[in-house]
Amino acid sequence: MLRWKQNCGYSKNKRTNNENSRNGYYPERTVLTEMGDIPVKVPRDRNGEIDSDLVPKYSRTVNGFDEKIISMYALGLSDKDIQEQVKEIFGCNISTDMISDITDKIIPEIQDWQKRKLEKVYQIIFIDATHFHVRDNGQIVKKVAYVVLGIDEDGMKKVLTITIGENESAKYWMTVLNELKNRGVQDILVLCADGLTGLKEAISAIYPKTEYQRCIVHQIRNSLKYVPYTDKKELACDLKTVYQASTEEFAYTNLFRTR
Repeated sequence: MLRWKQNCGYSKNKRTNNENSRNGYYPERTVLTEMGDIPVKVPRDRNGEIDSDLVPKYSRTVNGFDEKIISMYALGLSDKDIQEQVKEIFGCNISTDMISDITDKIIPEIQDWQKRKLEKVYQIIFIDATHFHVRDNGQIVKKVAYVVLGIDEDGMKKVLTITIGENESAKYWMTVLNELKNRGVQDILVLCADGLTGLKEAISAIYPKTEYQRCIVHQIRNSLKYVPYTDKKELACDLKTVYQASTEEFAYTNLFRTR
């Protein structure tokens, strides 16, 4: 009622010569809430200037409901799984099309994040690929997420980009690094990665002054492949004394001590 008075210039039951006046209600509609389906009637005025803070015009959900759908989507649930979870938790029946409409709202934000400008220099950048299976057109296919994590000049860790590809290759990593350069990254002091064939050359082609550091975790994994299972734990502890040594001299001393 206060909104009516502010926008129309008069309170309820008061006559006015204002051209914009109350004009009843919008057609009743059912809104999805955490408490289930609720029918609502939103007041309206002749100029269409009144809108509800709680239930926006044409909306079928209240504030907070969409966020819960998106959070379930972010956890990897399919539209069908989300539909079943919403029915079980909230007692609401929503279509998979409506779920898609809700999750599609974050696509512009994702695109803006992927295209945002980056800093000119990063102290250290870690790159690695994560392999996973997804359902695509009714078939289970293998995808690769190319993840780039950077440490800026303030020592803050930031995910710079996540790109989805078909198979991990040095050629595709070159494309990812080119994208970083186009987004403003002029120099990388140290780039840490695994021992993928051709990766070192791909890094040198884009950032020739960058020092390439072989990932210690991958080196340890490769070393443990040749060790019997019963001895892996003991050897892993010995290797830590090498890689965690404060100086190169101590590292060599510990290395020869483990032999």
